[in-house]
Amino acid sequence: MPRFNDFQPRGVIPATLLALHDDFSIDEVSSRAHLAEVCATPGLAAVTVNGHASEVHACGFAEQRRILDFSLAEVGDRLPVINGIYADGSLEAARLARMADAAGASALLCFPPNSMSMGGQLRPEMALAHFATIADASSLPLIVFQYPAASGLGYPFDTLLKLFDRVPSIRAIKDWSADPMLHERQIRAFQALSRPVSVLTTHSAWLMASLVMGADGLLSGAGSVIPDLQTQLFQAVKAKDLAAAQALNERIYPLAQAFYAAPFLDMHNRMKECLVLLGRLPKAVVRPPLVKLPAAEIARLAEALRQVGLTPKAALRAAE
Repeated sequence: MPRFNDFQPRGVIPATLLALHDDFSIDEVSSRAHLAEVCATPGLAAVTVNGHASEVHACGFAEQRRILDFSLAEVGDRLPVINGIYADGSLEAARLARMADAAGASALLCFPPNSMSMGGQLRPEMALAHFATIADASSLPLIVFQYPAASGLGYPFDTLLKLFDRVPSIRAIKDWSADPMLHERQIRAFQALSRPVSVLTTHSAWLMASLVMGADGLLSGAGSVIPDLQTQLFQAVKAKDLAAAQALNERIYPLAQAFYAAPFLDMHNRMKECLVLLGRLPKAVVRPPLVKLPAAEIARLAEALRQVGLTPKAALRAAE
């Protein structure tokens, strides 16, 4: 049974990284230490594992179960744990959902199946079937991961409304639409429904702008490095303290620019390197096809950390 039965996906939710040994096996000790450090940040609403940030695409079923198990053991009853559901087939997604539910997750972050990338947007019944299959396997709250339309994996606005109506366990979307106009429309429409659906932004490259539009929270891999700054920014926006929000955004800006530079797929690779620079991971090993960053880029990350005011001693706590 989940430890947080009344969990509603809102607020600041970091997605943690996965530490690996040189042979690409999971470094559980370092992964747990990283998770504990992030979860010690005041003001967090939950933490996410088995997401993009932890290279879920490169982890098999047994590894995902292991990651969730040791994450739950580490976090204990301090925070709800959201588990990613990453699968190309709905039956495998349902198997992952049953596993996560039985293990004690508090919600499920549901990725779009890559099998829908070649026209699935034209067949809304495919999205409905996918989420209905997951919902039949678990009663946990579901978070829909909304991709950009250009990826072929984003759900059209009307399809999302149909999903919310037919799958009532959907409680939020993680919005990566990469479209500011659509992002604001979704915030205004979904959070005003008779059964509100939270919009958790993952537009960390323009986080302040997104939060000011009224997002209910954020779910971000960058929270694995700067959970405190993200939490403070979210609270400042909620308090309508523009000066404080602008000051925090000014500090976050150098890292946002560094993390989300081209190629975009290296964003979590860069976050791992930052944690090594901060002394919070022993090494930044990634599984192929990802490869280690060149020395020049690691030097740029070190400079971005310096601009933000982070040092190895400060670790995840921003220097005042």
